[in-house]
Amino acid sequence: MELLAPAGGMEQLKAAVHFGADAVYLAGTRWGMRARAHNFSAEELEQAVAYAHEHDVAVHVTLNTLMYDHDLADLPSYLRFLDGLGVDALIVADLGALALAREHAPRVALHVSTQASVTNAAAALAYAGLGATRIVLAREMTLAQVAALRAQVGDAVELEAFVHGSLCVAYSGRCLLSAEMTGGTRSAADGSCAQPCRWGWRLVEDRTPERPLPVEQDAQGTYLLSSNDLCLIDRLDELAAAGVDSLKLEGRNKGVAYVAVVTNAYRHVLDGEPAGPWRAELDATSHRPFSEGFLFGQPTQNPGRVEYVRDRTLVGVVSASRPSGQGFLATVEGRNSAHNGQTLTLLSPGQPVRRVLLDGAELRNQAQAELALPFPVQPLDLLFA
Repeated sequence: MELLAPAGGMEQLKAAVHFGADAVYLAGTRWGMRARAHNFSAEELEQAVAYAHEHDVAVHVTLNTLMYDHDLADLPSYLRFLDGLGVDALIVADLGALALAREHAPRVALHVSTQASVTNAAAALAYAGLGATRIVLAREMTLAQVAALRAQVGDAVELEAFVHGSLCVAYSGRCLLSAEMTGGTRSAADGSCAQPCRWGWRLVEDRTPERPLPVEQDAQGTYLLSSNDLCLIDRLDELAAAGVDSLKLEGRNKGVAYVAVVTNAYRHVLDGEPAGPWRAELDATSHRPFSEGFLFGQPTQNPGRVEYVRDRTLVGVVSASRPSGQGFLATVEGRNSAHNGQTLTLLSPGQPVRRVLLDGAELRNQAQAELALPFPVQPLDLLFA
């Protein structure tokens, strides 16, 4: 199965490529469902496509927001630009956008976004008839439903499924709560969701508004609408048996550490390693409590905690490595503080997680340091405290 990783910016894209993604998905400055990610200017898109293709990694560009006439009026020139760049796929949800993509980007594959909520074979085949080569399945399907859909569509269209990351409490992208709570300024449909489902809601009685109460007796309030995160790293064989072609990692709003850790873990398991140790790595990175989503039952709600679970902090990114004496000397760009004598966690593609002693060196944010190691490392390897 293909491993498809998120890239909210160039640093995340390089991390996804470095840690084993077969493809990345990203957005330009418009028409993407993660409007608050860094995203890519026209010049950055050109650089991103060139970098990914140089490393044999495909690039999928999202065009999956709700489209109005003014959006479609501006879309043809952008589609021609993407076609000229050699983008591998466009992720679309709107039928008008799909039709324009066929006309103005004829060399680019068309993937139907999860925003289209495809949950049945008839819809999948209808989109295939319109030129789509892949369906990004609705997150609300069970594994049995995915297998049944595959049996009915045969090889007419590829199937892509989300396997890790944030879940929406509503049908993906179709929630109106954010638009309502922000006076229409931030809508889920245009990628700028304020996630009010994650807010801590309290009960207020009309006559005593100065005395709000938690809906449940919890000091932090109760998060009735806030869904747990998705993690299916233990279920990859079952997804393959059901006919899934591509595994999608959510996270275009996430930083480089998240993209690296999650991509690396799924890469190792796809390559045949046991899931257990890599599930432990996912547990150590930034996330809400995990669930298995709708694929394997009802997803559980976040039990009243607003903060992420995170056991590690990124402290350094390797920029160079060279032999030195009996070992190697790594040049590290500091991201947070780490002190002489600390044991750090090293993440390198194709390697088990390794521990290294910070011996005779200190790491500081935005400062360069040299670290003696008994083995070589690569640029873009990461160090965590």
